[in-house]
Amino acid sequence: MASQDLWIWHVFIGMPESLNDINVLDQSPIFVVLAEGHTAPVNYTINGHEYAMGYYLTDDIYPNWSIFVKTIPRPLGAKRKYFTRKQESARKDIERAFGVLQFLFAIVHGPVRYWDEETLANIMKVCIIMHNMIIEDEGVMNFGFDHER
Repeated sequence: MASQDLWIWHVFIGMPESLNDINVLDQSPIFVVLAEGHTAPVNYTINGHEYAMGYYLTDDIYPNWSIFVKTIPRPLGAKRKYFTRKQESARKDIERAFGVLQFLFAIVHGPVRYWDEETLANIMKVCIIMHNMIIEDEGVMNFGFDHER
């Protein structure tokens, strides 16, 4: 999970190409806690309605949980098209954050099949920690990625 400012909040690491969205959902500790109904306190208001639970932007493969906001498959009308465009743009934040990791750290960009899972996890954790330290120290930098596309 990553936010628009490129801060990486949560990562679930497994062998490359062995995990898809549903496998991660079934195995990631954060989603196990969410499935039990426990979430971090988040308070916000939308259209006059108070909410005390965060949400995750997903696609249609995810189950119908109240914390998942899925893309509208065929949006009709200006409001739905606008919402869909903005949601899809925000969902790209994780891809953008991973692209920045690959840009900053050549070891993330190269082949990894020669490492065992523990080594791979340690490499990714170190790169993510350093990435977040850079973001914290220097703020969001322009790496040439357009997340509005």
